[in-house]
Amino acid sequence: MKKSTMFSALVQSVLTEEEVKTLIEWMGYNETARKFTVYTLLQYWTQAAFEKWDGYRDGADKASACGLPKADYSTFSKKAKAVPFELFKQLFHLLLKKCNRQTRRQLKLPKDLLLIDSTTVTVGKTRLPWAPFHGERAGIKLHVALVEATGMPAKVVETIGNRHDGPVGEELADDRYIVVEDRAYGKIERFDRYQQEGQSFVIRLKDNVHLERPRSLRRQSSKNSPILQDLTCKLGTPQCRSEKRHRVVIFQDANGHEIRVVTDLMHVSAERIAEIYKARWQIEVFFRWIKQHLNVPTLFGTSENAVYGQLYAALIVYVLLKWLFDQTSPFITREFALSFIRFARLLGEDQLPIEWRVKISRVLQSKS
Repeated sequence: MKKSTMFSALVQSVLTEEEVKTLIEWMGYNETARKFTVYTLLQYWTQAAFEKWDGYRDGADKASACGLPKADYSTFSKKAKAVPFELFKQLFHLLLKKCNRQTRRQLKLPKDLLLIDSTTVTVGKTRLPWAPFHGERAGIKLHVALVEATGMPAKVVETIGNRHDGPVGEELADDRYIVVEDRAYGKIERFDRYQQEGQSFVIRLKDNVHLERPRSLRRQSSKNSPILQDLTCKLGTPQCRSEKRHRVVIFQDANGHEIRVVTDLMHVSAERIAEIYKARWQIEVFFRWIKQHLNVPTLFGTSENAVYGQLYAALIVYVLLKWLFDQTSPFITREFALSFIRFARLLGEDQLPIEWRVKISRVLQSKS
């Protein structure tokens, strides 16, 4: 089997050419190419992320080795610039609908956790003049809502680098989940509104937020508990103070740092609130993984379509790999069990054990 042939088969079985054509027609995009079509571009972009190609020229050289149509690098570049990135965004969310599935909740809470954060990819400001970030740097952000129970994104929003996280976080919030966020999302007015709208949340407080008229909650003290305080209070100063009282849990992390989080969850133990916030680390791992393994920091093009199209294709690759791993691993014996990271690496190197290959083939056949 040639390197990455199995991955190419995965892309073609889960996102078919007919589905892409249907989406193209729905969006009103005029597809004029006969050879290097949008579907070909999808295959190129996903393979570029999976194999970490260095750029358009490198991709043109490597394409035929993994079964893709041969094309000049300029054809790849022109197509990437021409195709609206919104098309790849819609393909990404179509794939999420196909691949997301409910899993057993580990924290035994009324709702699953939705981890919200952003990651920034930066370059020199002359490279992306339309995406200012800071000083001599330009950049773009991916704002992600990640479902903790599945490890899958629920929604993604793309912005330029200097867009503030807070307002985009509100776009990603979903009252079907408990939103878990860091300090960048901790706005006092937002806490009041979330509580009024029924949006459950666990959000870290900024260090300078004043706790007005605190009242300690009764709680059973447990041995080795990291909890320092569990109280209700109003937040802020007279110039900017919350209208409602909020629960604040103060605890120590593994390094002894004091963490203050605000939440609307009143019937959950303080220890569990601390666990919920610590689960936010999963989205940091997600960002680190896509940057290290899916070529996210290496931007091929300079236009919005090329940049965002490449990034959404990388997210498509993550979802495909995670879905394939989740569908296959329950049927693998303990002797051949793999972590997700090792699974993805061995798949890319065409070194998966035969037991995995057999099970994957059955999964792909069931999708065709």
